[in-house]
Amino acid sequence: MSKENFNEKLIALLKTNPDFTDDSDELIPAAVKDHAWQLDHNLIRLLLTDAEIKSTFFNEIDGHWVFNYNTFIDYINEKNFLANSYTQFRNKIGLNIDGKFLRERGEVSLVWPYKDCVLEGGQTKEEEKRKEIFFNEILAKDEINRIFDPKVLTNWKRHTATGEQDVTEIKRDDNGTIRENLIIKGNNLIALHTLKQQFRGQVKLIYIDPPFNTGSDSFGYNDYFNHSTWLTFMKNRLEIAKEMLRDDGSIYVHLDANEVHYCKVLMDEIFGRDNFQREIIWRIGWVSGYKTAVKNWVRNHDTILFYTNKKLFFNKEYIPYPEDYERRDGSSPDGKGQAIEDTWNCNELDILDSIQIMSFGKEKTGFLTQKNEKLLRRIIYSATNEGDIVLDFTAGSGTTNAVAHKMNRQYIGIEQLEKGIRCTVQRLNKVIAGDRFGISESVNWQGGGNFIYCELMQYNQAYIDKIRTADSPEELVSLWQDIAENSFLNWYVNAETPEDAIDDFIAIGDLEAQKHLLVELLDKNQLYVNLSEMADADFAVSGQDKELNHKFYNK
Repeated sequence: MSKENFNEKLIALLKTNPDFTDDSDELIPAAVKDHAWQLDHNLIRLLLTDAEIKSTFFNEIDGHWVFNYNTFIDYINEKNFLANSYTQFRNKIGLNIDGKFLRERGEVSLVWPYKDCVLEGGQTKEEEKRKEIFFNEILAKDEINRIFDPKVLTNWKRHTATGEQDVTEIKRDDNGTIRENLIIKGNNLIALHTLKQQFRGQVKLIYIDPPFNTGSDSFGYNDYFNHSTWLTFMKNRLEIAKEMLRDDGSIYVHLDANEVHYCKVLMDEIFGRDNFQREIIWRIGWVSGYKTAVKNWVRNHDTILFYTNKKLFFNKEYIPYPEDYERRDGSSPDGKGQAIEDTWNCNELDILDSIQIMSFGKEKTGFLTQKNEKLLRRIIYSATNEGDIVLDFTAGSGTTNAVAHKMNRQYIGIEQLEKGIRCTVQRLNKVIAGDRFGISESVNWQGGGNFIYCELMQYNQAYIDKIRTADSPEELVSLWQDIAENSFLNWYVNAETPEDAIDDFIAIGDLEAQKHLLVELLDKNQLYVNLSEMADADFAVSGQDKELNHKFYNK
């Protein structure tokens, strides 16, 4: 029987169970997979009724038939399984979410073009954008799995009070959890999936200050769906972030009015509406009224969305009573102090600090940074205890990591932009040396500690970096020949470089256009080296890196 006929027979058989169909009698693969993962007896009985289906998805062992659910799941996931069915396009326009059509969900859902896709979101410099590819979760499953495979880590260094040292060991606790502060350079989506094996369910707090999608920040892509692109970008990262959180973990997402309301609905879907805790207003200025130049109200606050994973953990913070404080009834105060109210600026000192620090200056930290350390101290204190893991996968200038270090929390910072990662490392080196910036005085910071720096090992990304720094067409031609011989090219690219093609390339005359053409040749699935390919000689992974990757992945 042909595969097409087998597909039709299997679909028809599965449709006989009403649990697997929607109101239009279309098969719901997600429901089928859910029952398969549960080894549902009704599904197994159904599959056993047909001899050919039985022989395909069951193994005979000593006269007994054993369901091979991996084979079955792989077959259901195969992109041609529903090739002739309307259902293959169910997510394209948001008709179906989590295996249920909107009319079945009975709730509000946020839908947009390419919601069912993965956006890698790669950038190396703020001023250089690249045309992104949306990998559809059904049609590009293999490509997505390859992107999400753990990657080789390289350029390991331990930063200490006495300087950089080679990394020889990676500390773990009795439960096998890595107990090192980590700063990782690379694409944050790929880095999160690289970390998930070691830190799934281990992170107590995630704080991120993602791109605001204002058109003037670091988020800008050459496509026609910038708003939709931002939502896809965030969805991909928030989904894996949720996997990293402990049951009593929490996440704080810092945005402005441009996207925060859309992000709120998106986070309701991912974390559950019942796990939304607070909308926190962070005042960034103290000028009221309106701007004459733009004839509009002054924007003087950002918003922080606070969600928990499964259960709330919250440390209430107190400030000491003033020496002359008396209760209204004339009695003396007792207890440990006055509870800080649910505002981020509760006294004159906070107000003054909110005005140098939020002016994007260097007066308080020594580094160009928008978020002040006092804000992060409040969040980290409320959401964690000493020793807990704090994750910031949009590390920027490293404020979250610096504050976590001073507060004796373990931290993971991820940053892709060269300027950001350089700033983070320099800042943390000053923290280790005992800086007096930010919260140092209030927490009696004296210096000390260490962190490990490493990078996702580049392959095609290294060629992209070389292309972007080239100064002449001749240098690009030399790179083209190297790329054709040694890199991974897109499937439609001819690796040969005939002389007339080189002449046409030089004749373009525009260096930026030439760079763009060369970048387009490269397979974006091979930007980084997969851990599974570490032994491949083509990638030239050093013996030291191999040993450290084995230790990191606990293999």
